[in-house]
Amino acid sequence: MFNKTKKLWASAILLALSVPVLAQSGVNGLNTATSTLKTYVAPVTNITLVIGGIVGIVGAIRVYSKWNSGDQDINKELMGWGGSCVFLVVSALVIKAFFGL
Repeated sequence: MFNKTKKLWASAILLALSVPVLAQSGVNGLNTATSTLKTYVAPVTNITLVIGGIVGIVGAIRVYSKWNSGDQDINKELMGWGGSCVFLVVSALVIKAFFGL
């Protein structure tokens, strides 16, 4: 019985000593993942801004064509397209600010 208790304590001590080593490996992995993710943030936000510009141009053309045709739904169209452009621009800026770029 003393032998089993001794083995249990030895196992517990070895487990306790190995946990900090595994934690350091995890920290290095997280740092690597963070730096890799930061390299993708700038191109993705630039693409988002380009998409926002294209959406804005298409929306302006649609509003202009509705205005010239005498449609009464101009305000609704303008708010929809303007809101989507503002959302894309603000989301790109928030993503950059979140990652500290």
